[in-house]
Amino acid sequence: MIDVEVTNRQSAVAVDAERLSAAVREVLQQADVAEASVSLAVVDDEEIHRLNRLHLEHDRPTDVLSFLLDNGERLEGEIVISADTASATAPKFGWTTGDELLLYAIHGALHLVGYDDQDPAAQAEMRQQEAALLARFGLSPRYEETS
Repeated sequence: MIDVEVTNRQSAVAVDAERLSAAVREVLQQADVAEASVSLAVVDDEEIHRLNRLHLEHDRPTDVLSFLLDNGERLEGEIVISADTASATAPKFGWTTGDELLLYAIHGALHLVGYDDQDPAAQAEMRQQEAALLARFGLSPRYEETS
């Protein structure tokens, strides 16, 4: 069983918790994860900045943070996504803030199942997975417009 709990800890952007939860489940199922517990928090830039500084020593806001807590018999993880960053970035892709949040949820879940984006080859593979997953929600990313 895959449990995904979505919490909204900001008030600037409407959050479709069911859609975000479905996206995380889709990533985990595609990766053949049968047992999982994932919490996904939607926060503002101030909160994600604090977490980024605390856990990664990066003194800036970011779009998404993922924390794999356990990958034994049951995958356990946390995903934190920034509504403020999504709101600022979405117009560059010509889609809604909700669509950008969906991308962040997928991106964070891909990190939980082992994908990385630290070098160009790994980033290309991760973007390919993101595109395939976004297509299931009727979306197509336009990475070339922000690269």
